Amino acid sequence: MNKLFAPRLEVTFASLDDELALAEAAAAPVVAFGVPVLEAEDGSALADDLPDQVSALAQPLAPDPQLCASQGFSGKVGQVMVVLSSSGGPAAVYLGCGERDEIATEVFRRTGAALVRAAGRSGVAVFVLPAALAGPGPGAHRSAAQAVSEGAVLAAYRFSSHKTKSDSAQVERVVVAGVGLDEGAAREGVANGNRVATAVCAARDLVNEPPSSMTPRRLAEAAAQLLGPASGVTLEIWDEDRIEAERLGGLLGVARGSAEPPRLLRAQYEPPSPLTVDGRVPHIVLVGKGITFDSGGLSLKGAESMMTMKTDMSGAATVLATVSACADLGVRVRVSAIAPVTENMPGGKATKPGDVLVIRDGQTIEVLNTDAEGRLVLADGLSLAAELQPDAIIDLATLTGAAVVALGGSIAGLFGNDQALVDKVREAGSRAGEATWQLPLAKEYRSHIKSEVADMKNIGKAGQAGAIAAALLLERFVGEIPWVHIDIAGPARSDEDEGVLTKGGTGFGVRTVLELLRAYGGDPTA
Repeated sequence: MNKLFAPRLEVTFASLDDELALAEAAAAPVVAFGVPVLEAEDGSALADDLPDQVSALAQPLAPDPQLCASQGFSGKVGQVMVVLSSSGGPAAVYLGCGERDEIATEVFRRTGAALVRAAGRSGVAVFVLPAALAGPGPGAHRSAAQAVSEGAVLAAYRFSSHKTKSDSAQVERVVVAGVGLDEGAAREGVANGNRVATAVCAARDLVNEPPSSMTPRRLAEAAAQLLGPASGVTLEIWDEDRIEAERLGGLLGVARGSAEPPRLLRAQYEPPSPLTVDGRVPHIVLVGKGITFDSGGLSLKGAESMMTMKTDMSGAATVLATVSACADLGVRVRVSAIAPVTENMPGGKATKPGDVLVIRDGQTIEVLNTDAEGRLVLADGLSLAAELQPDAIIDLATLTGAAVVALGGSIAGLFGNDQALVDKVREAGSRAGEATWQLPLAKEYRSHIKSEVADMKNIGKAGQAGAIAAALLLERFVGEIPWVHIDIAGPARSDEDEGVLTKGGTGFGVRTVLELLRAYGGDPTA
C-alpha cells in the first residue's frame, strides 16, 4: 500500500498578544495572515477587539476601504480578498464572515479552509481569531478554534500517493493566533480539530485508494495499521471461513462473483474513563458498508456509473476512522464498529437475480437486482450489531442513487426508528458541518419489498421511493433497538475542490458521529 495515513497539515495555537510565542509557534516564515472581516452596512468591518496593526506581522489588519469597494469585497460569508505586501512580507487574506449576528461555527470552518486555499505557498499562515468573533466564554472559544483547525486541515488534504510529481506547494502549518481567548480552551479546540480532521483524512485515504490496491484483504490490513496505535481499541478480522461459520449469508452472497475473498471487520473501543448511566456504560454500535468495488454484479452497471465505485466502501472507512479517534477525543462510551467488506463482481459463481440469501438472523432475502447489494451485507452487519444489545445502532452507507436524486450531492438521507436518536444525529451533524435531512420510514411502503418466495426482496418498485425501500429493509434487522441509517451516497464523494472538500472521497460522517459520541459521553462542548 502506498503512503496511507500520511502526516497532515499541522495547526497550533498562540496568543497574538505574545509576539515571542507567536514567533515560536510559526517557526518558519509567515507567508499569509488571515483576518476575519464582518459585513456591515457601510462595507466591511473588523471585529471589535482586533488591533489596527500587529508588529509581529508588520502589517495593518484593517482592509483598505477603497480596495474593498473596487474588489466588491463587503465581508459576506465566503468572500476572500488577498492583498500582497509591497515589501515582500506576508500577504493579507481577508475572510468574509457575514453579519455579526450570523456568526456560527461553520463560518470558522469555512474561513479556516479559505485561508489555506488562498495562502498558496510553503511556510506558515496565521489565522487571527478574536474573542469578540468567537463568542463569550471558554466553550465558544474552544468550538471556534476547533472549527478553524478542522477547516484548515481538511482543505489542505491531498491524495497523491500514485502521482510521480507532487502538487503545487501549500502552507505547511497554520497558527491560530488568539486575541482575548481563553488559552486553555482554544488550545484544546485546536487539538480536537486536528484529531477530528486527521480521522476524516484517514477515511478519505481508504476511499481514494484504487480498488485493486484496496481489496477486502488490504482494507483489513489498513484497518490494523489505522487502529493499531489507537488507545483502547481492539480489532477482529474474520476471514471467509469464519464468515461462513458465522452464517453471514448476505456478505457471502455478494462476494460469490469475486476472486477476492470477503472480510468482516469488528473493532471495539473501551473508554479509559467510562461514563456510567444507571449502573452501566452506554454502548453504541456503528455499521459501515464496505464494498471495495461495485461493478453491479450480474446486474452490471454502465461504464460511466462504474468509474467512481471504489467509493462504495465509504461507510466502512467512516466507522473505522471514527473509532480510531475516540480515545484522543475523550469519548466516554463503549463503541463498536462492524464493517462487512467485499467486492461485488460478475464472476461465474455470482449470485443470480432470483436467488434467495439467508441472513445471519435467519431472515431471507430474494435478490432481484444484484446491484442492490449494500443492503445485503448491511443486513448481516446489523444482525451482528443487534445481538450486542447496544443502546443505539448507527449505520452509514453509500446505499441508493435515489437519495442523490432526492437530496443532491451535499446532503445525506437520515432515517430512524427512534426520533430522539434521529434528532441527536441531526443536531450533531449540524454542529459538525455535515448536512442531513430526515426522510420517512413510511409504513405504507413496506409492501414494496414484499417477496413472493422469501421474507423480503432487495428492491422496491421501480422509480418509487428507492431510498425509503432500502431503509425499510434494513429496519427489519435491528428489532426494537434505537437505530439510525445515514444514506451517504451523495456527500461521500466530491467532484470538485471547494471549502473543506477535495475531489474524491470526503470522509462524510466521521465528524457527525464523533460529535454524537462526545455528546453521549457528557462532553459539555459537544
